Amino acid sequence: MLAPPKKEIFNPDDMSKWLKSEAYQEYLGFVLSINEAVQGKKWSSIKVLNDRVEKVVKMLDCLDRWIDEIPPTEQPQRFGNKSFRVWFQKLKDESSNLLKDVLPQDLHYTIPEIEVYLTESVGNSTRIDYGSGHEMSFVIFLFCLFKIGFLTLDDRAAAGVVIFERYMSLMRKLQLTYRMEPAGSHGVWSLDDYQFVPFIWGSSQLIEHQRLPPKSFPDPDIVESFAKDYMFLGCIKFIFKVKNGPFAEHSNQLWNISGVPTWSKVNSGLIKMYKAEVLAKYPVMQHVLFGSLLSFKEANFQEQ
Repeated sequence: MLAPPKKEIFNPDDMSKWLKSEAYQEYLGFVLSINEAVQGKKWSSIKVLNDRVEKVVKMLDCLDRWIDEIPPTEQPQRFGNKSFRVWFQKLKDESSNLLKDVLPQDLHYTIPEIEVYLTESVGNSTRIDYGSGHEMSFVIFLFCLFKIGFLTLDDRAAAGVVIFERYMSLMRKLQLTYRMEPAGSHGVWSLDDYQFVPFIWGSSQLIEHQRLPPKSFPDPDIVESFAKDYMFLGCIKFIFKVKNGPFAEHSNQLWNISGVPTWSKVNSGLIKMYKAEVLAKYPVMQHVLFGSLLSFKEANFQEQ
């Protein structure tokens, strides 16, 4: 049996250990590996899903149904609906059973470690907020499914496009239903109030796309037509839904990105930005947990 992961980054000085750790190498390597696997692949092109991928999607479907069963409470505060805590507690109570249904018997020993990343990936129940650290927990959850051999190299595109997209639609429903606050929102100059990774993987999907250059994505008609197939445009569609006013004003960083000539340049720029703005930032990383699957011990090779 694997032990539950624990906190290792207690103060800003611990960040240098993180950047030299096996965990950093493996996490970044995983993000880049999925980034490569989803290149040029739209959602509708991944037609056949194996039963392992299907089981993970069905688990997320189940979490989605729970939102319908636990409606928001009538309360004076505009943000942070307290019903989220009820939903979150249900996930905490049931996470082990949910994963027993997903994983074969011989992998059940990994559940005490993996379930923590699943429950950490949906937001904070005290503050009722969600941000890039929670998103990172879901990416680690996916990484763990590959690390234990449940998902294989052939599943990388499906994990990045199908499973992650299903997770994204679950998060959007949580954020809207329970009026979750953005964790550490940076306002207009940040990429997005809640997400980062779908912009990376979503820009990779669009590399070499003939009809959709970066300058086209602030166009609501383009977004409406292609949001289902392309994660990046799905993110823009959600921004249009929750924000009013000129795009250049409420999403200035994204507006600037629309001026980059190619999607491959957008993609490489976003990876650099993710390393600097998420992976190298103590306020995000202090909440990440480490165990035997994602080890905090020092790596034997140079930082990427």
